[in-house]
Amino acid sequence: QVQLAESGGGSVEPGGSLRLTCVPSISIDDFFDMGWFRQVPGKEREEVATIDSTGTTTYAESVKGRFTLSKDNAKNSLNLQMNSLKVEDNGSYYCAADEFGDGHMDHWGKGTLVTISS
Repeated sequence: QVQLAESGGGSVEPGGSLRLTCVPSISIDDFFDMGWFRQVPGKEREEVATIDSTGTTTYAESVKGRFTLSKDNAKNSLNLQMNSLKVEDNGSYYCAADEFGDGHMDHWGKGTLVTISS
């Protein structure tokens, strides 16, 4: 069973930065799309950023210019650099991966909590 291990969550003040990392149990090159999603209690899960096998990234409008998604093939990891964090970025962040190329995320991590507060 494919596993996605997330790390890097924590608590920072508004304006601060965090870097989330996702390390899969198989090669990152085995996936078509990967991405980060977030969820706040009582709200639907939302897509934050995704990257396809060509390296093309997409971002939610709310994070454009502040978040950067990248793959590190040497470390077999997917990284989300989050800068200029806002209170509205609070939530549990989940790494996800599409293994079969059908546009559906087949594998999900357990999530890492991001808390922005002053």
